[in-house]
Amino acid sequence: MPTITCIEDLRVLAQKRVPRMFYDYADSGSWTEGTYRANASDFQTLKLRQRVAVNMDNRSTATTMVGQPVAMPVAIAPTGLTGMQHADGEILAARAAQKFGIPFTLSTMSICSIEDVAAGTGNHPFWFQLYMMKDRDFMERLMGRAQAAGCTTLVLTLDLQVIGQRHKDLKNGLTAPPKPTLANIINLMTKPRWCLGMAATRRHGFGNLIGHARGVSDMSSLSAWTKEQFDPTLSWADVEWVKQRWGGKLILKGIQDVEDARLAVQSGADALIVSNHGGRQLDGAESSIRALPAIVDAVGNQIEVHMDGGIRSGQDVLKARALGARGTYIGRAFLYGLGAMGEAGVTKALEIIHNELDITMAFTGNTQIDHVTKGILQ
Repeated sequence: MPTITCIEDLRVLAQKRVPRMFYDYADSGSWTEGTYRANASDFQTLKLRQRVAVNMDNRSTATTMVGQPVAMPVAIAPTGLTGMQHADGEILAARAAQKFGIPFTLSTMSICSIEDVAAGTGNHPFWFQLYMMKDRDFMERLMGRAQAAGCTTLVLTLDLQVIGQRHKDLKNGLTAPPKPTLANIINLMTKPRWCLGMAATRRHGFGNLIGHARGVSDMSSLSAWTKEQFDPTLSWADVEWVKQRWGGKLILKGIQDVEDARLAVQSGADALIVSNHGGRQLDGAESSIRALPAIVDAVGNQIEVHMDGGIRSGQDVLKARALGARGTYIGRAFLYGLGAMGEAGVTKALEIIHNELDITMAFTGNTQIDHVTKGILQ
């Protein structure tokens, strides 16, 4: 086993162990992938101020996200097909997050179902992500299932009513389970660890949808249903509809514009996530870290502002916090860990990010994450 020192080490290992179509699904963006790359690279343009002769004892990264105590201002982002990076992936990631003391967010398009994750974590509370779909009855039942499973917070994704084109997914013929093309079969033969894990689990489809959505009994019927269901007519009135029926904490994901941030405040949501869907939707959009400051300046005293996109280190978390993000989300960083080493890999990713966050906070002269301001940046 190679020595793992950073998220990049986990990415390299995941690329070796995860079938190409699922690795590419996680590690790609839309069209030219310009926004996908900028999400990470724009963090590097932010420079930190080193401070010395400051008492660095008794440091703490603990804070809150929408009122929930967290060990660091990081949550696991909702990612589709997580259970195809590693068998039972959502359960394993949720367990790692639970033990670490940060929120886990389950995607609507997960492989393991809401009920699977609840049972697999001893009914420990987690968050649930929802897409706006045309079948409102199904949406109400989905929210009801999340409430019954003890989900405390709903994350409503607003930026996927029309799906961006991701070239790698089209070229790989991405499906779950994989299409038995010659190229895919040859690639699977080089991933014995992954194949053995998948052979040992019954969870291979979209657990939240198959057997629950009307007319969806298997993967073939799911494909047609999904193409019809994402609702392009989504409006702020629909956000209000979700808020009323959910009744609990609501976070709006996919805000990139100050005007939309102001509308998010008016909706009465508890938080918004500055996000461009990991560069997987509007290629050419501004990176999340560049969009963050203007949104914080406009609405940061009226609603809790979070962000995702491009976070690969604890330094990235600290920079986002300095620019006003109360919380951050990791998607690819935990997926690399999951694909590389299962639950232990997710735990390793969290340990790496926490260690980098803690040490860098000290180097900038801070001992409490809640005291960090933009003054740590040059």
